[in-house]
Formats: sequence, C-alpha cells, structure tokens
Amino acid sequence: MTKTIYSFLICLLFSTANFHAQVKDTLPAKKDSATTKAGAKTPAKKVEKIKPYKEIITSKAVTDAGVFDIHKVEDKYYLEIPDKMLKKEFLLVSRLTKAAAGMRSGTTGYAGDQISQNVISFEKGPEDKIFLKTISFVDYAKDSTSQMYNSVTRNNVQSIEQAFEVKAYNKEKKSTVIEVTPFFNSDSDLISFAAYAKKSFKVGALQKDKSYVNFVKSFPTNLEINTTKTFARTLGDYKPIPGRDKPEISGNYTVEINTSLVLLPDNKMQARYSDERVGYFTVGYTDFDNDPQGVERVRLIKRWRLEPKPQDLEKYKRGELVEPAKPIVFYIDPATPKKWVPALMQGVNDWAKAFEKAGFKNAIYAKIPNAKDDPEWSLEDARFSAIVYKPSDVPNASGPSISDPRTGEIMESHINWYHNVMLLLRNWYFVQASPNDPRARKVEFDDALMSELIRFVSSHEVGHTLGLRHNYGSSSTVPVEKLRDNNWLTKNGHTPSIMDYARFNYVAQPEDKISPENLMPRIGDYDNWAIEWGYKRFYNLPSVDLEKSFLNKWVISNLKNERLWFGTESNPFDPRSQSEQVGDDAMIASTYGVKNLKMIINNLDKWTEQPNKNYDNLDMMYDQVVGQYRRYLGHVSKYIGGEMETPKTVEQKGPVYEVVSESDQKRALKFLEQNVFETPTWLLQNSIFDKTGKTPVSIVESLQNSVLDRILSSAVLNKMYNAQQLNSKAYPLVNYMGDVQQSIFNSETPDLYQRNLQRNYVSNLLKLVSKTTSITDNSDVSSIVRGNLMDLMARLKSKSGNDTITKYHYQDLVYRIESTFNNDK
Repeated sequence: MTKTIYSFLICLLFSTANFHAQVKDTLPAKKDSATTKAGAKTPAKKVEKIKPYKEIITSKAVTDAGVFDIHKVEDKYYLEIPDKMLKKEFLLVSRLTKAAAGMRSGTTGYAGDQISQNVISFEKGPEDKIFLKTISFVDYAKDSTSQMYNSVTRNNVQSIEQAFEVKAYNKEKKSTVIEVTPFFNSDSDLISFAAYAKKSFKVGALQKDKSYVNFVKSFPTNLEINTTKTFARTLGDYKPIPGRDKPEISGNYTVEINTSLVLLPDNKMQARYSDERVGYFTVGYTDFDNDPQGVERVRLIKRWRLEPKPQDLEKYKRGELVEPAKPIVFYIDPATPKKWVPALMQGVNDWAKAFEKAGFKNAIYAKIPNAKDDPEWSLEDARFSAIVYKPSDVPNASGPSISDPRTGEIMESHINWYHNVMLLLRNWYFVQASPNDPRARKVEFDDALMSELIRFVSSHEVGHTLGLRHNYGSSSTVPVEKLRDNNWLTKNGHTPSIMDYARFNYVAQPEDKISPENLMPRIGDYDNWAIEWGYKRFYNLPSVDLEKSFLNKWVISNLKNERLWFGTESNPFDPRSQSEQVGDDAMIASTYGVKNLKMIINNLDKWTEQPNKNYDNLDMMYDQVVGQYRRYLGHVSKYIGGEMETPKTVEQKGPVYEVVSESDQKRALKFLEQNVFETPTWLLQNSIFDKTGKTPVSIVESLQNSVLDRILSSAVLNKMYNAQQLNSKAYPLVNYMGDVQQSIFNSETPDLYQRNLQRNYVSNLLKLVSKTTSITDNSDVSSIVRGNLMDLMARLKSKSGNDTITKYHYQDLVYRIESTFNNDK
C-alpha cells in the first residue's frame, strides 16, 4: 500500500510539472512597456522559432542545388540538409585561395596551402537544433556486438562543434533549413585557420567587420564555400633581426579561403594494411578487437580508388589490362608559365606505365582545363586535383594529399610547385652533372635542359600524391661501377626509384661518356613494384584481413630481387638509407664524386661568369660545391657506428639488424682522414676567395666539425659500445677511439687547419664527459672517453713542439683538459 501511494505521488508530481510547463509555453510573453490607449498592457505575440518554408526560402532566394541545396536570400545563406544526409560523414578541408601580402614564411603562406582538415557530420539535436560534430577515428572496435565496442563508443563521444537553430522544415523534400552565414563568416577551426596554421602564419583575431562570404556553390558530392577574412597580425615568437628585419610588424592580414565539404563514400574502398617493406604513407587508428590480449596499432596505406568499370571486371580478373572507372587526373594550374606545362604534364603521364603492372591502362594523366570539357572546373573545387604554380622564391616543391581516414582512400591532391624550384634544380645539376653534361656548365640553363629537370621533379612529387614515401635505400642496391656503364644505365637507370633522393649520377666520369638521360632519375623497378603492390586488386580476397597472408608471401617472393628493397628515410644509423647518395659503397662513390668536384672548382670562374655581372654567381656556386662535398663526408660518416635495418616478418630468414662490419667502418675512417682531417687544399682557391671575400679557415673548420659532430656523438658511441656486446665482428669502441685520435694527431707540425681540428676534437670529447651529456658514468663509454683524453694529455705533455705555435697549441690543449677535469671534481 505504501509503495502504491508513493508511486502515485511521484506521478502526480511529474504531471503537475508538465502541466505548468505546458501552460507556461502557451501563455503570451509580457511586453515591457507597450500599452493600449487606455493604458492597459497589450500581450505580446508569440515568436515562432520555426517558420513555414516559404517564409524563409522566399521568392527572392537564389538556389544552387547539389549535395545540399544552398539558398542565398539577400545577404543571408541558408543550408538545406536532406534527412538522408544526416549522420553522413564529410571531409572538411580549407585552403588559402589568395594569400595575404607579408604572410609568407618559408614554404607556407601561399595560395593553395591547406590550413585545416576535419571529418564532420550533421545530426538532429533536441530543441529543434542541428548539431555539427567532428568525427575522430583514433580508437576503433569493429565488432558492434562486443562489450569492447560499447566501451570504446562510450569513451569516444564525438564533439559537438557547432549548433544551428532550425529555421524551417521542407516536408516535401524531407529536409531541414539552417542559417549558416554567421558560421561561414566565423573564425571556427573548421572553416578557417586551424590552431597549428594560425601559429605558423602568425594569424591573430578575426576582424568580423572586414570579413564576408564571397560565394557558396553546391555540387553533387561537395559544397564549396569561399570567404574573405581579415585577421590581426601577431608576432608570435618572432624576434626581428636588427639591421635586416623591420622593427615592428602591425596591421592585418586579409586572405581568401576556400572550404570544401566533401561527402565521404558510403561504399568504402577496401583498405590495405601497410607493410614497412613497401613505402607508403598511412592513416591509422588503435584497434581494440584485433589483439584479444591488448591493442593493435593499425596502419592503412593511402592510395586512390582504382577499380575496373563494371563491364570490365571479368577481364580484369583474367589479367587483361582495363581502364579504371575513375582515372587519376591532375589539372595544370592556368597560372603556370606555358613553356613548363609540357614538362609538368609529362611528369604525371610517366606514371601510367607503372599502373599497367597493377592491371590498369590510362590510369593517370595530366590535363589542361578548358571550359568545353570541364565547365565546372575550379582550382578550389575538391573534386579536382591539380599542380598549383606558386610565385614563390622558395626553391621547393611538395606533393601532399587528403584522404579518407577510415580507409586511406586519397580523395584529391594539390601539388605545390614553387617557381624558384628551378634554382634548386640548376644548383643540383650543376654540382653533380656538369663534368658529364656540357649543357650544365653555365648558370642559366637552356629551356630544354630545365624542362628535363622539371619533368623529373614533377614525377617525384606525383609519386608522393600516389601514396609513395621516399625510398632512401633504393640507390644503395646499385653497384658503384655500374654507374659508369652507359649500356647498363640505359637499361636500369642509376637508381631503381624516382622516390629516392638520389638526384643525379655524380659517380660517372667524363671519360665514361654517359648519355645525359642516364644522369637523371626516372621511374624504375621499385616504383613499378610499389604501385603494383598498392593498387592491384584481388577480388578473390574481399577483405583487408583476408589479403594479409597473401600479400606477405607476395612481398617475400618479390624481395628476392634486391632492387625492390625499401629503405626508410627515418633511420639515422643505416648507411644504405641516405639522402643524396648513389651506389652501394659511399667510400668509392664519394671518391669519384670528389674527382668531379675538383674539375668543377678548376673551371668554376669560367662556368659562372656572365657579361656585365658581378661575382655573385661564383660565390653561390662555390657554396654549392662545398655543400656537395659536405654531403659526401656525411655519407661516409654514417658508416661509423652504423647498423643496417632490413624489416622482415617471421616467415623470412636472417637478422633484421646487422652491425656494419669493422672493415667498412675502418675504410670510412680512412676516407675521412684523407679527405677532411688532412686539409682539402683543392677546395681552397685564392682566385675565388679574392672575388668573393670567403675565408678558407671557416670553410674547412665547418666541414671538419660536421664530421666530428657525427662520429663523436654520444648516439654513435653508445651504438658502437652496445654493438660490441652483441656481435664479435663489431668495431670495438676502445680501438675506434684510439684510431680516431691517431688520425687527427698524426702530424708533428700541424698546420692552422689541423690545429683547429685538434682543438675541436678535444672540445667534443670534453663535452661527452660533461654532466650534461647523455653518456652516463655507469657506462664504459664514459671511461673510454676519459681514458682517451688522459692518454692524449700525457702524449701532449711529452711533446715540446717543433715550433713556437705548435708548442703553445699543445700547452693550450693540456690546459683545457686539466681545467675540465679539475672543475668536475
């Protein structure tokens, strides 16, 4: 009885509350001061939030139909969202279409730069609202019936970023109308600069009174929103350099931003798991289902959706070449200088042959947009990929892309082509190929040669947009002596991958008479294999998990061909994986490279002269020669303390990690002794210094320090120390340290350059035993370094020096060592 009464009271309480709420909602709102003639207050009319459709979308509305209908009514924009589009996922990408004067910094701040990216969805919320949510794919559980799925879902609630009041419903179209003008004109990360971009571009607060919407266009699968926005400038961490920069930066930035809202496909592309033996960019998430006793970090490769046309599916399965249902098309920015357009296009078209390995013909090509064939084409439209030409003095190019985070499907790409990349190409080719190509023996290349170079870089950047990472190890599979064989090069090229940073064939000698085309990179064996691995479809394996075992066996089989090896760009210790290196032996390759540099130095004055010009060209190209020489020293230095990494699965035999042999490390040290510990006098040309004002002492010291910083780094010494515990063939650290000291102190009368070298050597060792080093006193490394210094001090004390300056030099080194040891006590 008591429970019944209690329940009745609770029901009564709720009923009363609801009754009062309903009465309150139906009572007219009070006016503050309005009165009748008789002085009585007039009840205010109820303001309806949701109005009839025709009262919002009036006869004055200008409508653009598409994935959403967009209505412009006078100065307001309304978005009409079909019910079928609610909870659909969209990729939201914002780019600069017009950059502000003074905004540019390095490679950023140009038209075409991406400034934000998100995945969003629209959902109905309470109180007649539409919520815009951002979607995260960081954590994932695919089994919707599992407890883990429920747990992951509860702990990954998607954020509501924006709430819109419903203005009207279109019952006929089953759709909802919201006003989006304030949102489009806002400073939201979704439709403006993301936080990282604001920091990079030094963008401050939005100036709303100086910002407006230019236009909004709707297409079948995307919405394009174009706005002009003005922001306050902010200095951020910027500190002006006295005498060079303006002391103050103030005012505003005005930019034009295009935001693309792209519908992600319901029919998701079949993903493909990444494999560290084939270099692809990836998207990823944490999977809570795959590992029953933990979690798995899942990586999916980024690639375009290439599929046969439905009528050609059976042909494809039989192994016949077919055209894809949707090819990869790159449009050339109309702002591109006409003389470079053919080279850029050829760089795209060169990849078509590689896709034939994956079963597709005419899979990729470049196109010049024209009104007849592409009436809707726009550089900002997310449906179209492009090579964007940027009037920048930055010597660079880049190939980014945006992709579906659920599957890795690449949706589109805008390759950034900076005008001054030609300076970079000219400099590279001059210092690496001019001894073998007379066309490069001047500072202004002919258009024909520059077009060949542009074609190479275009192909490299397109490779990135296809999903391919740099393959720094590819060139190390080529025997050095083959780089001097023209017939072999004609068949194979000087590197198996255009995605390597091999640049040009600097090993070839003038007497080899190598053809110019065999000095340049081209799409090679690895590139063809990587495209086949990433893009070939296996319709008998209809899921990413079913593919896994087959792909592993396929990779193992193909990697019997060492030219298909992938070397990551991120390993700091593998001498096979290096930027700017060619050939399988850096000591031999660099010896040939130095011979070519000596030829360039002896002709540098003549090859850089231009009538009525000063010596700026000579100054710049001398720096390029020094920089190339520094690369050779760096390539060799990486052998010392080196460890080769060859990723494998458990089905493959042999070690993953191997120590570089003691003999190779000793050969590397000998090369350094002969080429930089001994003064490189061939580089010190007074005829050049007289015209450029350069100082030979600082040049040589800089080269020597770049080597010492590497071969005496705590990372290298720790690596060598640990290696000798694991491998009896390793180079013992104590022996190595003694050999380095002997190489540096091998002269009884060191010249100025050698004295600088010896001082910097001692300075490096003293830093290693300081309290701030990463070498601990519990390690033998610390003991070996201290012992090496003690031995050196005793050795120097026993020497009087053959001249006064040598005597003072030795006394100074002893003083430095003793002072450091005394201060550490």
